[in-house]
Amino acid sequence: MTGSHVCLVKLSALGDVIHALPVARALRRARPGVHVTWVAESHEAALLRDHPDVDEVLAVDTRRWRLARRPGSAASALRECRAVLRALRQGRFDAAVDIQGLMKSALFVRATRAPLRVGFAAPREPLSALATTTRVAPPAAARHVVEQNLALLGPLGVAAPAVEFHVPARPAAAHRVEAFLRERGLAGPGGAPGAGLVAINPGAGRPEKRWPAARFRALAQRLAETPGVHVVALWGPGEEDLARSLVTERPGAVLAPPTDLDELTELLRRCRLVVAGDTGPLHLAGAVGATCLGLFGPTRGERNGPYGAQHRVIQSPDATMAGIADDAVLHAARELLCRT
Repeated sequence: MTGSHVCLVKLSALGDVIHALPVARALRRARPGVHVTWVAESHEAALLRDHPDVDEVLAVDTRRWRLARRPGSAASALRECRAVLRALRQGRFDAAVDIQGLMKSALFVRATRAPLRVGFAAPREPLSALATTTRVAPPAAARHVVEQNLALLGPLGVAAPAVEFHVPARPAAAHRVEAFLRERGLAGPGGAPGAGLVAINPGAGRPEKRWPAARFRALAQRLAETPGVHVVALWGPGEEDLARSLVTERPGAVLAPPTDLDELTELLRRCRLVVAGDTGPLHLAGAVGATCLGLFGPTRGERNGPYGAQHRVIQSPDATMAGIADDAVLHAARELLCRT
């Protein structure tokens, strides 16, 4: 496939795009001459900017397109969608890979007109399989979604690839993060994680993925009392008050500053441990090398948790986040801190 053009389609969400990064890495390792285009939602596309394994990023905004109701905004959304589809039709792709398995991703895969269009044999939305020419059933040994995604490269001649994440460093964002850590007295030498920085992310995109706030508060307090450990509470849009409640009047615990994706990446890169539910920040932390403790209720940590033996997942016995015991989380966090 040297010199060929491959389109990867993984639109969202952040954690899912992170779990697909090893696909681009494996493809680049096995076929250095391949030109890789990745179709992603605008927010997630920021993660792929200047990525050494991706030559071109086509950013889409299907969320905004779907919500466009006024005549002007609907016309604009239609023009944008048509422009993306036109770019895909003119891309002269040799292969396209649907890593998402939804009807919206199928639309973009079909638009490539690639002679080889690969997808899952049992995609999340079954009708999306109509856009593919080759369907892959991952082997039973591929229990994690990262391994399942990599199985899609088989028809492209890439067999049994290694799992490797790569998230480019963002020097400007790193400078801002290190300035924040220095101001709070949290930075080790060169901003290294030796300062004992523990990030806690209490929010989640869906309420059923959130561990109770009172339990996060108790965890933050207990960890902040540990010698050499400093807790930073992470937050996204609409979550600032929740995060602030974890650290208010607690010595050794601080609220993270507002962060864009680059700044969040660099802050997580400097953490010794990250504790969170099934959220984008958890998976981003694992991809940049932080040790992770993932709390999973309705979703399966075995399949969707941070990838790698250095991480720990606590799966709720009753599929609810409230079913995860406080002591189990504290014990696991302390154990992981002793290892790092």
